[in-house]
Amino acid sequence: MPTADRGRRPPAHAGKLRPWERFTITLVFTVVAAAVVAVSVYGSRTRHPGQPQSAARPGSAGATPAVQRPGAGPRPSIPGGLGHIDPASESGGQVLATALAPVLRRYGGSLAVGVADSQTGATAVYGATRAFHTASIVKADILAALLLQHQQAGTKLSETERASATAMMEDNDENAATTLWTAIGGAAGLSDANRKLHLSHTMPGAGGRWGHTSSTAGDQLQLLADLTSARSPLSPASRSYELGLMRHVPAGQGWGVTAAGSGGSPAVKNGWMTDSDAAWVVNSIGVITHAGHTVLVAVLADDQASESVGIGADEAAAKAAVSAVVRG
Repeated sequence: MPTADRGRRPPAHAGKLRPWERFTITLVFTVVAAAVVAVSVYGSRTRHPGQPQSAARPGSAGATPAVQRPGAGPRPSIPGGLGHIDPASESGGQVLATALAPVLRRYGGSLAVGVADSQTGATAVYGATRAFHTASIVKADILAALLLQHQQAGTKLSETERASATAMMEDNDENAATTLWTAIGGAAGLSDANRKLHLSHTMPGAGGRWGHTSSTAGDQLQLLADLTSARSPLSPASRSYELGLMRHVPAGQGWGVTAAGSGGSPAVKNGWMTDSDAAWVVNSIGVITHAGHTVLVAVLADDQASESVGIGADEAAAKAAVSAVVRG
């Protein structure tokens, strides 16, 4: 007959646990629970291969300082300024519409405005698809085309071309512009260069009337990006040369987008003319410094009552738009 188990210790699950046993079990469960929570949090913060990264707000730590063209895929990181700008982009359009409403009420006419912050990549365009006669701001495009042609040929500007470029950009000389318009091959030469510069909504003026070239705020913003970006078709020497001329305009022509600047050495090209209905076209494009940021700005205005009214509209629009975009 088997011996009774009266003196054997009961199994661990039977009866009440001793204090040290309860402490050990509690400790084990606590450690396991903490490990589960840690793994869950880490998994939620880790982007798995193929999972799209959430978009960062412009100016935040994860923001990419670039903009993209339609179908271009993820934004590339572009050192040295902005790269391609979508000329039909409505990005930030509502922000600018709100900022520009008081300007339009005061000055009337039509406006198109583009702003791009090179530091954050924040870009906004208002009136993106509207075309305006360029007047003399096309001179910046003419010079860019000339420089690009010389790059492709591996040649340097002649002394005559340099003299004409200086007169055209610094003194707004019309004859010099006509000389360089002819040198680039007129409308055909400008169109060819603009394809390489990604100015897809700019139509050269017919019959040698370069001032009647039509363009959009998006294309003018793109031209400024071509003059500042390390990924521009223009070489560093070409970009530096043209921006240098744009920084040496006479004081009387230093109006327009420069009104939105706060320090630094602005680069500007302005243009003005009367259109077919005797209303004024007054445009201003340039690179300025605002709140320590390098900002590209294009303001196109037509149907203005006079040249002075148009200048006032350009400056008010530039101030309102730059403040809205850079602040945002």
